[in-house]
Amino acid sequence: MFTGIVEEVGSVSSRSDYKLVVHAEKVLEDVHVGDSISVNGACLTVVSFDADSFAVDLAPETLRRTSLGQVGPGSAVNLERALAAHDRMGGHIVQGHVDNTGEITGITPEQDCFIVEVETPQSLAPYIVEKGFIAVDGISLTVVQSLELRFTISIIPFTLQNTNLREREVGDKVNLEADILAKYVESLLAARFA
Repeated sequence: MFTGIVEEVGSVSSRSDYKLVVHAEKVLEDVHVGDSISVNGACLTVVSFDADSFAVDLAPETLRRTSLGQVGPGSAVNLERALAAHDRMGGHIVQGHVDNTGEITGITPEQDCFIVEVETPQSLAPYIVEKGFIAVDGISLTVVQSLELRFTISIIPFTLQNTNLREREVGDKVNLEADILAKYVESLLAARFA
């Protein structure tokens, strides 16, 4: 489980069809083989590491559901270690189970912030509500507006400087994970009223 509070932005060192090597610093401080690290919001298992990088395997399902198939050497990726039981939870419950990708359709300055508009697949639309949670590339964010097959988020300067959003442009794909509580509520109601 993660919080969506990005610990650092790493960079992809290499990528083969089903393996990704990421240059990092902070997330390596207490890393072990088998640990989970969120990479752009996808929970991935560390299969090896050295002093300045770690490697993860990419399952076909991961490549189908995420934008990780589009990263290559030099790509900036958001990194977060799994939540330890004694840590504060500053974001929201993020499983690292990416639901689908969305596309950035607009970036509009608003004072010292940016309003980012993301187009979302129909399958995620019911879970995206105004002032609800959404994880975008693993970043815990609050939905400003929920529109038909689109939503907006407000990016503060700190988030912009400390995540890969600083490199994102209109047309870029981002990983989306809807709030797990919304998915549970829908499942419970569907079973009850079926």
